[in-house]
Amino acid sequence: MTAKSAKFRFRNMSPRKQMRVAFQGELGAFSHSAALKLLGEHIKLSPRPTFKDVFEVLGREEADFAVIPIENTLHGSVHENYDHLLDYHFVIAGETSIRISHQLIGVPGVSFRQIRRVLSHPVALNQCKRFFERYPRIQSAPHYDTAGSVKTVMDSNLQETAAIASRIAAETYGGTILKENIEDSQENFTRFFLLTKQHTIVGPAQGAPKTSVVFSAENRSGALFRAIACFALRDLNLTKIESRPLRGKPWEYLFYVDFIGSADDEIVRNALTNLRECTQSLKLLGSYYPTP
Repeated sequence: MTAKSAKFRFRNMSPRKQMRVAFQGELGAFSHSAALKLLGEHIKLSPRPTFKDVFEVLGREEADFAVIPIENTLHGSVHENYDHLLDYHFVIAGETSIRISHQLIGVPGVSFRQIRRVLSHPVALNQCKRFFERYPRIQSAPHYDTAGSVKTVMDSNLQETAAIASRIAAETYGGTILKENIEDSQENFTRFFLLTKQHTIVGPAQGAPKTSVVFSAENRSGALFRAIACFALRDLNLTKIESRPLRGKPWEYLFYVDFIGSADDEIVRNALTNLRECTQSLKLLGSYYPTP
């Protein structure tokens, strides 16, 4: 991944300043790969143990940006991060998706025949069920993080234990890839948001922008229909809608919506004005350009 892959320019930020980027997990996590894809190589990475820590660090301005997973094609939405988007006043400034490809990684010099146990995050282990069915001698063991499992194997020089993680995790910790692409499905992608607090990002000249909002509607007949009609009547294409419980109001919900268009466009401004009139609350989460 080279710095040329970054497709953003930054206002209100010195071009000489190294951008600080927070993400959940260890160096070598898939969020690490997403950060490089979004911002290029010349960044200072700040790995954090939890998603809440990532948001807190950005809130304290100990990071300039945060990269968070928001959705996986196999396991669905990361609900915790949807909740954090509402609680913290950050802007979605970009998005990208990463192909989740799992590698079996061991200590250099250890052969695959020696492996009897594999560490990784429970989600990654679950995505490699066929591998364990094919090699029943190998036991899976849950670990706190995919990249962290490689770090553990390498730091402890474990001879009969390997890890499942990304290729960049093997490079980061000096591990050897014993088996490549052992995931069950190749259609496994995670979508990531790039968050910022105070910097404006200008996207590429080409490509369609997206906008994300969250709103609540009255718990009565037709309320959601009227809200969605604000987009449909203007031919605005919704790319995702996600509902989350509205805290403090049992059986009422918040609706997160992504659609094609920018909040700077007149047609989008009109849609949001209309939406504000027929909902109880509305928050603009950001307009941004996806990075392919």
